[in-house]
Amino acid sequence: MTATKNFLLRNKATIIYGISLAFLLFFLKWLELRFIIFDHSFEIYSGFIAIIFTALGIWLALKLSKPKIETLVVEKEVYVSSNEDFVPDTALIAQLALSKREMEILGLLARGHSNQEIAATLFVSLSTVKTHNQNLFEKLDVKRRIQAVEKAKKLRLIP
Repeated sequence: MTATKNFLLRNKATIIYGISLAFLLFFLKWLELRFIIFDHSFEIYSGFIAIIFTALGIWLALKLSKPKIETLVVEKEVYVSSNEDFVPDTALIAQLALSKREMEILGLLARGHSNQEIAATLFVSLSTVKTHNQNLFEKLDVKRRIQAVEKAKKLRLIP
């Protein structure tokens, strides 16, 4: 305790001088801040308003640019027929100029076979199957396998 007292007494002038300098520095910074706020209040307020409107604009742009997802429910007719009494429409097959091989491929498509499986079943190359598929799509006026099968069932080309 005496060592601390001796230190304080010995350095009393230095400590008072340091405290007074710290207080003076604090006072000057406070005056500078008041000067900046009062002298440049318009710029400060307009800066805050600009920041608020920028944030609002970014938020609004993000909200408006999101794509609106709309769910459509599509009801399809289901054509159920038994294979026993099914008779393909030969007149329509002739009218569409569907070959025997294209009819075989259409039947395998209806059973859910992939192009590779169809090629293996019919002992032809994969490119041949793809060519037949494209010919089928063109003749049935469809773009996908499922559409081809649905249209063929609807036209009573396959069971």
